[in-house]
Order: sequence, then C-alpha cells, then structure tokens
Amino acid sequence: MRHPRDLSIATVMLCGVMTLSLGGCHSAPKTSSTSDQPKASHLREPTPEQQEALASAQAAREEGNYDAALAMFQELLAENPTITVAYVGIGDVYMDTQDYEKAEPAYARAAKLEPRNFDAQFGHGLALQMLNRFVEAIRSFQRALTIDPDSLKANLAIATTYLQMDQAQSALIFAEKAVQLDPASGTARVNLGAAYEKVGRNADAIEQYFTAMELVDDTAPLMMNLINVLSEERRYQEAVNTAENLVKIAPSANAWERLGWCHFRLANYDKSLHAYREAVKLDENHWQSWNGIGVNAINTWLLSKKRDTTAGNEAREAFRRSLRINGDQPKLVLLMSNNGL
Repeated sequence: MRHPRDLSIATVMLCGVMTLSLGGCHSAPKTSSTSDQPKASHLREPTPEQQEALASAQAAREEGNYDAALAMFQELLAENPTITVAYVGIGDVYMDTQDYEKAEPAYARAAKLEPRNFDAQFGHGLALQMLNRFVEAIRSFQRALTIDPDSLKANLAIATTYLQMDQAQSALIFAEKAVQLDPASGTARVNLGAAYEKVGRNADAIEQYFTAMELVDDTAPLMMNLINVLSEERRYQEAVNTAENLVKIAPSANAWERLGWCHFRLANYDKSLHAYREAVKLDENHWQSWNGIGVNAINTWLLSKKRDTTAGNEAREAFRRSLRINGDQPKLVLLMSNNGL
C-alpha cells in the first residue's frame, strides 16, 4: 500500500526566503535618460537651502506624504540635477508605494551619478529584485557589497535573490556571512536554513530553523519549512509536534495536511484521517487532503479484505473529489483502476 506522498499528496513548498524590509534606503525620481545624466565628476554639492529642502522631503516621505515628497525631490532636481540623494529619495517613495517600475530608473540614475553611493546601488538591487530581474539585482547588490562588505541587509538581499533563482550554493556564502554579522537576525537564520536545506544539509537547516523560531514574530511559514525538513530526515515525531503547534497558531488547510501526512508516516491513521478532514473543512478544494482521506480510507478497506464497504466508498468519493479539482494525477487514476474504484 502506498502512502499519501506517493499519490502526489501536496508537500507544502518550502518558503525559506523571507521578505526583506525595504526600509533604510534614501531614494530617487525619473526624468531625462540615463545617458543624459551628469558624470560623477560633475556633481554639485547641494546648497544649504537645498539641504533643508532635502530634509523636508525626507520627512514628508517618512510621514507617508508621498505626493508632497515627490514634488519636493523633483523641484530640487530641477534646480540641481546632480543631487544623488534626491534621486534615491524618489526611488524610496516608489518602493514604499510598491511602484517598482518607477523606482528602478530612479535608483539607476542615482547609481549612474554616484557609483560609490551604497543606498543607490542597494536600492537599485531591491527594485530589480521586486521586478524579478534577478541577474541584474545580483550585480547591483554586489556593487553595494564592494562599498560595504559588512552590510547585513546587502548580504541578506543577495542571499535571498540567489534563493529565488534556485541557486542555493551561491546563496550559501552570503547567508552564512549575514548570520556572522548578526547572529540574532531571524531573517538571516531563515535564509541560511533555506540554503542549507536546498543543498541537502538538512541537519544544519533544522538547527537554523529552530534558532530562528526564537527570533522571529511570524513563525508560521518557518514552522512549515521545519516540518518539511524534519520529514526529510524522518524525524516524524518532531514533525508532528511542530505541525500540531502550527495548526494551533495558524490553522490552514496546508497546515492540517502536513499534520495528516506526518501522522500517516507514524502509522497514526485515525489521527491522520482527522487532520485531513480538518483540512477540507477549511478548504473544500484542497485536493491533496482529499487524497489523504482517500489513502487512509483505502487502507482500511484493503485491511478488511474489501469487506468494509463504507471505507471503500469513502476512498472512491475522496479520490473522485480530488480528480475533479486536479485532473492531472496519473498515479491516482492508476491506483483507482487497479483497485476497481
């Protein structure tokens, strides 16, 4: 008898990459093409009056007065188009408002004007990352790291981007550096755990995840990662314990499905069936949990030598429900066919 995972019952995809804070940059605008921008050697220092205006624009942005901040930054650039921090300020405004298409050229102009400006390079990398332009983002983050090799947020960002590109080996060095820089950073621990997991260092990943759980507020995604890697290591009882905590703090169909799968691996079939039923109560279209119900029911049916017609009918109905939701399950179709369901 095959277990639920053999029937493509969903394994929740690991999401070791936690969202990085976009704060901390000072940003920039739009206007003429990058090629029209003055070279770094032609930068003009802001006047005292312009410095005051910059401070006012930054304060407006921090208070959420984005239109006012943009107007002030743009007015400053009309007077002096070489004020790098104004371009960075405009980029920050657009990042705050999640308008990454407009943020990117603003940071790009700042970086063109002043290549050794950390905020410009880092902000440009974040905007590119949000636009899924990962290769370009990596290059910007690398330029930021040449300016400040010990920047926690730059090491975190480049590690996260490599993980998004499914290049865990490349992410590893930066994820390890981030943890060295700040051992108390929960985000750094999660990134490192994700990198370890993806390169097959599961024991190291588990250690990082357990440490991270003491450091981050929202532990639900982290607990899902931990359940998966504990399962990979066949530490099923620990996986069950984690899943039971997860359904208490953040009940979801995915969480209940993981608990059902872990109980199944421990041969706790009644508990497994209960968990899968709880999952479909929360989401009746959760086909993976319908598969779990079906597998538990078909086990009961087969153990009864097919005399338990109630279990057989439950298995048939659960599998059919699953196939109505997701028809692309050839293993499930074969199982039903082989058992006359």
